[in-house]
Order: sequence, then C-alpha cells, then structure tokens
Amino acid sequence: MMPAPPDLFGAFVPGARCTVPASGCGALDGMALAVKDLIDIAAAVTGGGNPHWAASHEPAATHAPAVAALLAAGAHVCGKTITDELAFSLEGRNWHYGTPVNPLLPDCLPGGSSSGSAVAVAACLADVALGTDTGGSVRVPAAFCGIYGFRPTHGRVPLDGVLPFAPSYDTVGWFARSPALLADTGRALLDAPGVVMPVRRLLLAADVLAMAEPRCAALLRSAAEALGAGTSVDVFAGRAPQWQACYQVLQGAEIRQTLGDWIAASKPLFGPDIAPRFASVMDIADDDILAQQALRLDIARRLDALLADGTVLVLPTVPVSSLRKSASRAAIGAFYEAALAINSIAGHAGLPQLAMPVGQVDGKPASLSFVAARGMDEALLAEAGRWSALLKADGFGA
Repeated sequence: MMPAPPDLFGAFVPGARCTVPASGCGALDGMALAVKDLIDIAAAVTGGGNPHWAASHEPAATHAPAVAALLAAGAHVCGKTITDELAFSLEGRNWHYGTPVNPLLPDCLPGGSSSGSAVAVAACLADVALGTDTGGSVRVPAAFCGIYGFRPTHGRVPLDGVLPFAPSYDTVGWFARSPALLADTGRALLDAPGVVMPVRRLLLAADVLAMAEPRCAALLRSAAEALGAGTSVDVFAGRAPQWQACYQVLQGAEIRQTLGDWIAASKPLFGPDIAPRFASVMDIADDDILAQQALRLDIARRLDALLADGTVLVLPTVPVSSLRKSASRAAIGAFYEAALAINSIAGHAGLPQLAMPVGQVDGKPASLSFVAARGMDEALLAEAGRWSALLKADGFGA
C-alpha cells in the first residue's frame, strides 16, 4: 500500500491516521477510501466529531457493513475524516478539530456534516469517501466542493455501525470525482435489488430553482434543459417553509430520542454554534410531532405521484454556490432555511438523490441534483455518466 499523502487540507481526524488494507478485490482495486468519523472501523473509536463522545465510547468491534463492502471490493481505508459535531450542521466547521479547507474556494466553507470526506475526495487525498446524509450532509459538501455525491434510498445501505442521528432520515452516502467511480462504489454498497425501471422523463423543479442564486440558477436551468428537462413543476406547491419546518421538528424529535439521554448524562462541551441546536430539540411538543408526521405522509404521497413511471426531478443541490467562512449569521440563517427545504424533498420520502457538478459561475461551483423514486438508485447512477458526457459535449464544465 502506498503511504498516505500529507493532509494539507485538514480533512482527516487529527492524530495517527486510521488505515485498513483491502479485504478482497473488485471494481475498487487500489482505491483509497476515506470514512466519516460517524461510521465504524474495527478497532478504532468512532469519535463523532466531539471529544466527549470519543472519550465515552469504546473502539468498534467490527467494521460497519458499508466499510466492509468497500474493503471487499478492493478499496483500502486511508483515514477517518472530520465531521461536524454529531452531524448537526451543514457548514463543515468543527470547533474542536478545525474546519477542513475547501480545495476550490479556501475562503469558503466546505459544507457539512460530511465535510472531511468531501474535502478528501476534492483534494485527491482519497478516491472515494463515505459520509452520512440526513438533511443534506453529503449533498451540500458535494456541491460546495465541486464533486459528485450520492444519497441512496433510505435503507438501501445498512446503517449498522453508524452513529444514529435522526434514523428515519439517516443514510450512508458517498463521494467521488467521476460518475464512473460513483457508480462502481454504489454497486458495492447498495443492499438488495433496486427498482428495475429506466429514467423516462426529467421534470424541472421550477420553484426549487427559483430559490437558487440568479446567475447560478440560469446555468442550472440551461443544463437541465440541455438534458431534456423541458417540463417544469412546482414541487412545494407554495409550502416550502412548511416542508422545512416538518423536517426540523421530526429530525429534532429523533435526535432527542437517539442522543438526548447521552447528552443529559455526559453534559458534553459542544461548540458555540452546535450547543443551541441540541438544546432546542429538548422542547419539541408531542402535538407538533404528530402534526408533522401527518404532513410528512402527505409529502411522501405527493412525491410518489410526481415520480411515478420513471420520472426524475431536476433541481439545484444548494441555494447558494458557496458560503464564506466569514458569512454573517443572517446569511447562514437564510442558507439553512432554503437548504433544509430543498434537501427535505428526498429526505421526507426516503428518495435517492444524485448531486452532480455542472460547471462554475464566477469561479464558484454549480451543482445539479436528480431525485428519483425509491429504489431507483442504480438508474440514477447509470445515467450520471451519460448526463455528464452530454453536458460536456454541450460546453458545460461538468
């Protein structure tokens, strides 16, 4: 095994690098794999981005199934990567361990909470990387770092050996610099057969596109139309704030259930941005949870109807192409409002989503996403290479 390249971007957890050789051979032979520090690697402590969590937990007894599957396909682990504390952020900062450097835009945030994994791939420190995605934690850093990212259908990749956050939204996702490697990784990871249905129609999410920065939105619209997304739809039907609130309430209720007892018993030190978020989930009312569960079912039914018969939604991955590290609280707040609504589309219904770079606007990456019906992961991954090639042929910088 080649020695690990130096980490000049702060992508990996500080200290001795966690490495594991491949256990088999296959499509990922020789590929370096980075693993988010929410996912178990045997004999290593899963630190969760928080030193108090790390100190209160023993080393993992076994690899998480996602790690084991990629080792069996020929990849070798080159390190565990930094995550926002217990995954409660989309920014990519870690108060305890530092913020990984976005290789495209060093003055900007890398996106979180799978920030280290995205940076490791974007900086060519790893070929592929595992992350987790609940409310956008693979999709956002993939967009900010200008690489490919994939959130699978909920349940297609086992969550065993993954630190739980909001389990009905949690997924194990992955990053790569090419659609071919993204698909190879998916073939090794995806559990149980998917839905055998081709992509038959691309539908542009017009109201979601309207939430993106105007210049970036114009590029994304052109790219979507070049791929054949000539028909548009309003996904939120005027209720984007309600979709966002539904996600935040249900996510918060699940966080309280999975992490509340540990927080109460351990009284961990969280960073100043993260501590209020955990405090806020302790006061969610039961009536609010029940109301939002009903809304989530309505949302899922709406999306099931929209995505029937091989229809795929095309939308911006993020509302802004970058966020400066020095961004104001107001700018970050506005980003969260839009980003959580956008990313709740796949989350509420447990749908697969592909995030794909399609060029740059003013030196900042533009990312287009594709959301399909449950189980159509393989169809999205198969189309990613064709879509990327079509856009390149049309002059887009995918």
